[in-house]
Amino acid sequence: MKKLNISKLYIKRFLSRIILISIFLFALQAKAVEKLERDSLERLAARMLIVGFKGDVITSDNPVVSYLKDTKVGGIILFDIDLTGTRKLGSRNITGREQLQQLTDSLRHIAGYPVVITADQEGGLVQRLKPQYGYEAVPSAKTIGKIGNVDTTYYWGTVMAKQLKEAGINLNLAPEVDIHKDDCPVIGKLDRSYSIDPDSVALHATVTIDAFHDNGVKVTLKHFPGHGSATADSHYGLTDVTNTWNESELIPFKTLIDLDKADAIMTAHIFNRNLDPDYPATLSKKIITDLLRDQLNYDGVVITDDLYMQGIIDNYSIEEALTLAINAGADMIIVGNNITTGFEADRPAKLVKIIADAVESGDIDVARLQEANLRIDELLR
Repeated sequence: MKKLNISKLYIKRFLSRIILISIFLFALQAKAVEKLERDSLERLAARMLIVGFKGDVITSDNPVVSYLKDTKVGGIILFDIDLTGTRKLGSRNITGREQLQQLTDSLRHIAGYPVVITADQEGGLVQRLKPQYGYEAVPSAKTIGKIGNVDTTYYWGTVMAKQLKEAGINLNLAPEVDIHKDDCPVIGKLDRSYSIDPDSVALHATVTIDAFHDNGVKVTLKHFPGHGSATADSHYGLTDVTNTWNESELIPFKTLIDLDKADAIMTAHIFNRNLDPDYPATLSKKIITDLLRDQLNYDGVVITDDLYMQGIIDNYSIEEALTLAINAGADMIIVGNNITTGFEADRPAKLVKIIADAVESGDIDVARLQEANLRIDELLR
């Protein structure tokens, strides 16, 4: 009898250990699944970022290597002038034609996956591929609009498209479809708009886009819902267009959307209480989802202007701005790391963590990230 009791005790302890081991293994498996889910979540978040870096050649210690190999961001934005450094021509990513080709080849090789490589090539005062680096100078949109000849417009669109295609840039952050107003410091005074007439803007933008598409480069319309009537620059602070904006500023966007010409659309950091009494356009669901997507029937990629511009970052924490922008309907977030708010080498990884944490806390629905990634897939086709 005593031996039987000992056997029963042994069996009981043995079964208890089996149960404990099973619980431990189940916990390990659960953690593995949880880690896999977190990894997948961070991958979705990273693809929504378009980030900048310093350097005109890629060395092994350049942070961009980590951006692409480890973080796996969705896009890279290139500049020719380092605004966080010397501010001299050729101080950032672009110094010459052959150099730029090699740089973009390196970026794609390091990534090993389809990646957006983009820059602002509008012509006039806003062109990253300048004559100083061996590229043909392109007149401003205002000059082209004044000429008023669609063949001329197509010609200069072709020049820019071929420049970008040769350079390995697959998405242009242009054309400008804001209307011209003389007193707008960031559009009108820089001759970035084709015309004060929205129909003329739409016409020249259409022809320019045709030139880009004919040469294999995709485009970004900017800045929704219209930045041309602003009397301040959102790079440096809150820009309120409530009393200056007019609904006619939507005409170029609507025309180009209806013609299926818009590969991507960039939002403006402008506040218009008639459209949204609470948030600027980049952070506004009423403007991005209700107006742009539902009313204007746009289903392509929405890209924010740089989220660290002072029009946003002076008024919102980066955590708030990211959450609001993504929930509003933004698919890609520009973080150029090249404005007055400074350069931070580890910024992309920090932003991925913020987005993933927001999803896990329930502040952002994971479906929003999945939707954005599907649109990015389509943009890269």
